[in-house]
Amino acid sequence: MTTLRLGTRGSKLALAQAGLVADRLRATHPGLEVVLITVTTAGDRDQKSALAEGVGWFTAALQEAIRQGEVDFAVHSYKDLPTRRPEGLVLAAVPLRDDPRDALVSRRGHTLRQLPAGAVVGTSSPRREAQLRATRPDLDVRPMRGNVDTRLAKVAAGEYDATVLALAGLRRLGCDDRATEVFAVHDFLPAPAQGALAVECRADDAPTRALLAAVDDPLVRRAVTAERSFLAAIDAGCSFPAAAYAEHFGTTLKLHALLAPGGRIARSRTAGPAETAAALGRSLAAELMAMAGMEP
Repeated sequence: MTTLRLGTRGSKLALAQAGLVADRLRATHPGLEVVLITVTTAGDRDQKSALAEGVGWFTAALQEAIRQGEVDFAVHSYKDLPTRRPEGLVLAAVPLRDDPRDALVSRRGHTLRQLPAGAVVGTSSPRREAQLRATRPDLDVRPMRGNVDTRLAKVAAGEYDATVLALAGLRRLGCDDRATEVFAVHDFLPAPAQGALAVECRADDAPTRALLAAVDDPLVRRAVTAERSFLAAIDAGCSFPAAAYAEHFGTTLKLHALLAPGGRIARSRTAGPAETAAALGRSLAAELMAMAGMEP
């Protein structure tokens, strides 16, 4: 029997996501044993600093564990990965993507439009903050850190009137019934790769790569490639106010994106053959950077 050691963060959401990938691998490779090993990341240790202060906070420790041979592969929330790929590691599979939309969780059951003026909405995402302020400039948007359970508890306790979370995370934790509004994907654009999972291993580990490749989803990978290429082209991390979402229409891939430097939103879209996903992301980034007055 072959055994693979899967590295994951120890949060409930990370463990749930790792479990989904482990189950898919076991179903694809009968007789394969997958053992979960928890790794503490910088983002887990520091729940106070702004997310913008740490690149790879939720991924670097897992990547180092792969390099050191402590685990064979790791499962990440794809949107947490820095756009600059580390040497010696490869994305062996992009196996799953849940609903990419964002959802509002309000203490009193309000939708975004129903929140009273001055309501306190918690988020540490500049992308979400920019879109919230564009829709409701009268809200009081404040920083909020912590895992999904912590954020939900802060709303329930009255520290905040509402928060915005990824619907995929709520679903994977079985608490999507807490959402009081699910935003239309084109009205409130998600983070690049939101809802997708990334499976990473050593580039020179051919046996593990072969096992993991069997659960790769080519359609999801192409869509996420367009979104992440957009993010990489603007040379910004996951904390920059940028959003992107790609969807398939037959053999065509349509990419929607926005930038919000300084809170001013520039939005556009493009489309082309799905096999040109990376080029679509780069071209839309160039267009939006020009619209936003950003240096290429």
